[in-house]
Amino acid sequence: MLLGWSLMNETVIECVPNFSEGSDHDKVRAIVNAMRVEGVSLLDWSLDGDHNRSVVTIAGPPKAVVEAAVRAAGKAAELIDLTAQQGVHPRIGATDVIPFVPVSGISLAQCALLARQAGLEIWNRYNIPIYFYEAAASRPDRALLEEVRRGQFEGLRELVLRDAARRPDLGGPELHPTAGASAVGARKFLIAYNLYLDRPDVTAARAIAKALRASNGGLEGVKAMGVLVQGRAQISLNITDFRLTSVGQVFAAVGRLAAAHATKVVDGELIGLLPEEAFERDSEWIRLIRGFKPEDRILERRLKQPLDWPVAGASKA
Repeated sequence: MLLGWSLMNETVIECVPNFSEGSDHDKVRAIVNAMRVEGVSLLDWSLDGDHNRSVVTIAGPPKAVVEAAVRAAGKAAELIDLTAQQGVHPRIGATDVIPFVPVSGISLAQCALLARQAGLEIWNRYNIPIYFYEAAASRPDRALLEEVRRGQFEGLRELVLRDAARRPDLGGPELHPTAGASAVGARKFLIAYNLYLDRPDVTAARAIAKALRASNGGLEGVKAMGVLVQGRAQISLNITDFRLTSVGQVFAAVGRLAAAHATKVVDGELIGLLPEEAFERDSEWIRLIRGFKPEDRILERRLKQPLDWPVAGASKA
């Protein structure tokens, strides 16, 4: 385990792969351990049983991080069978998305080239077709992840056989029979943030999400969907550019919209890490995040004190 980097002197990238498994700790632990490459630090990993999804955050030198992500895709293909997997979160692959994010000493354009390298390695080693998205997209219509995912695994595996426009950028045209395809890209920091309403009104959650989405004329850099999770109405948010729209602005907007639907926000959760610049100390939205500790959940602080790699067969602490 590294003790952290001097961000002024090192080239550091972050990678936040998402896997279509959120219930089986042994499987996810095995996938995380597959990323244990010299020079790579583990910053965060979490399972979401309701969405049946896990998110892992690693960081380190570009070459090592790319190798770690490629190995993880191979292990996920070995352990996850999408034909037997269900969850409320959209997905096209066992390793659904692999985004590379510049942290220090590297540009977004350079991360896009790393994404292309990673995608090629995944196809060459494991025969998993690849779609490139966001800054790594090879076509304008694939810049948005939601467009790549349209139809999900079940629909996409049929579409690729009859619609050339939906075929992967690498490999195929058929998807991998059990691992599907992976979307590999490069992007800025993304904040994954969920808010819960005080009553199980999924209609209200969906209406609020629709009003928030940038694609519907809502807030810039915001993606949202409303779902029911364990009987609770949840607004699941991706804030793709917190400099355009801060988490505080999103939280305030959700509060106003919720009031119009005779409900209110009572709980929040952060998936993954938060950049220091986005941290709004003493804000209401920070207060509502369950178990929030800055030393654990802020990227720059976690870089200095990475997690230990999980021990095979042990429960996550």
